[in-house]
Amino acid sequence: MLRIAVPNKGSLSEPASAMLHEAGYRQRKDRRELVLVDAGNEVEFFFLRPRDIAVYVGSGKLDIGITGRDLLLDSGADAEEILQLGFAGSTFRYATRPGTAKDVTDFGGMTIATSFSGLVGKHLADNGVDASVVRLDGAVETAIQLGVAEIIADVVETGTTLRNAGLEIIGEPILKSEAVVIRRTGAPQDDPKVRQFLRRMQGVLVARRYVMMDYDIRVEHVEKAVALTPGLESPTVSPLHHEGWVAVRSMVPSKDAQRIMDELYELGARAILTTGIHACRL
Repeated sequence: MLRIAVPNKGSLSEPASAMLHEAGYRQRKDRRELVLVDAGNEVEFFFLRPRDIAVYVGSGKLDIGITGRDLLLDSGADAEEILQLGFAGSTFRYATRPGTAKDVTDFGGMTIATSFSGLVGKHLADNGVDASVVRLDGAVETAIQLGVAEIIADVVETGTTLRNAGLEIIGEPILKSEAVVIRRTGAPQDDPKVRQFLRRMQGVLVARRYVMMDYDIRVEHVEKAVALTPGLESPTVSPLHHEGWVAVRSMVPSKDAQRIMDELYELGARAILTTGIHACRL
C-alpha cells in the first residue's frame, strides 16, 4: 500500500485534499482524522504538519508527500520534488529598513530573522555571506523594530504588510515556491504505485488547464480552424449529415477559450461549445 503524507492544516491543506479528491482518492471528512485508508486505491494517507512532511518522506517512513518547495528546502531532509502542483505559490524575499542594504552581499555581520532558517542559511552560504540567522515562528515584521535583527526574510505577496511596517524589499527573490510532490532522494523511480499516483495528479493538472471545444464549420475553412485548435496531438474531425460541413473536437487552454471562440465564429464556425474536463490521461 502506498503511504502518502498530506498537509493537515494551513494554506496547503484544503487545495491538496481537493486535488486528491479530483484524482479519485478518498479524503477525510473529519479534520481530527490523522490516518485515512483508501483500500480501493491501495493508498494510506497520513495528515501531518506541513513542516514535518519532508522529514518523514526523507527518512523513508512514508513513500511520497505533498508539501511546499520552501518547506522541503528549509527542512534539509533527504527528499526531492518530483511534480509541481500549481497551487500555494509564493515568493520568498529579504526586506529591511530603507538604506540598510541593497542586496544579500551587504548582509555581512548582520542578523536576519526568519521562519525558514535552513533555507536562509543555505542562501547566505551560497552567496558567501557571513551573517547570523535567528529563527522566529510566525510573523517576523516586528523583528527589526524590536532590535532582534536588521534584516528579515519572509514570504512576500503584495509587499503591503512590509511597507506598512516601514520596510522595503531588497535584492532578488530567494526562492519561488509552490506545492510539490516529494519523495526520498534516490528512491526507485519505477515504482508502479508512485507512477500511477503521478499520472492521476498530472491528469488533474491538465484537466484544470484545458476545456474540450466542439464546433461545426464548412470544409473549406477546416485548415484555418484547426490551426486555432490544434489540440494536444490533433483534433477530431467528423463529417456532418449536411454536405460540406464537419464537426471538430479539440482540447484548448481554458484561459484562451473565449478568444478562440470569437476567432472561430469570425471564421464561420457555428454551434461552438466548451465543456469542462474532469479527468484525463495523456
